[in-house]
Amino acid sequence: MSLSSPVVRRWVVLLATLAAVALTVRLGAWQLARAAQKEAMQASADTRSTLAPLATADLARDGHAAAAQHDRRITLSGRWLAEQTLYLDNRQMNGRVGFFVVTPLELAPGDAVMVLRGWAPRDFQDRTRLPAAPLSAGTVSVAGTIAPPPGKLYAFDGTERGPLRQNLDLAVYSREIGVALRPLSLQQQDSGAPDDGLRRQWPKPAVDVHKHYGYAFQWFALAFLLSGLYVWFQLLGPWRERRLRPTA
Repeated sequence: MSLSSPVVRRWVVLLATLAAVALTVRLGAWQLARAAQKEAMQASADTRSTLAPLATADLARDGHAAAAQHDRRITLSGRWLAEQTLYLDNRQMNGRVGFFVVTPLELAPGDAVMVLRGWAPRDFQDRTRLPAAPLSAGTVSVAGTIAPPPGKLYAFDGTERGPLRQNLDLAVYSREIGVALRPLSLQQQDSGAPDDGLRRQWPKPAVDVHKHYGYAFQWFALAFLLSGLYVWFQLLGPWRERRLRPTA
């Protein structure tokens, strides 16, 4: 049977339509699954944030355990490694661009946690001018929330030196300063924090659930459209032509 015959064309159109509808429905279902996954992650984070503060001895030392402690409250005691303070550039808070100020807090010799101490605005006349962020000497107590390491931004050069940087890789920085850093960070909270001029209105991580629902709606709508077009052009259209065709 020739590929140009009406019967073959109808089968080709049917199979192509079924494949396209199946694909779009599958993509829509995947977007719904992603939304459900993120909602579960948000619910888990909300639950962890209401738990009692974590004991210092239970603070994670590996990445897997650290992920299970995100959003937990904790108060750590240690000594600031002030000379290792970094300023992460192009970070926003309340819609303004500036620096995240991060400093290691040494819990014990050779064991430290990177603390996101707060945000400071940039000097737009001289972007290399770093804000003053004084630190107390001796042993201090820092209250905060356990969080992932600071998010990475695009950088043209992966090798950064000096206090002003675009990104922070904890493993690389740990080797650079010769101090073991836990695979997490501590977002310092305003409660009990010193008056150092830093802002600490940390935003909650965006889960973008509505985006996935929107994509799912688009995929399901496309599946409905493809089905409707097939029914109209391959079934109803020919049927109407036969009904309207004059009889001899």
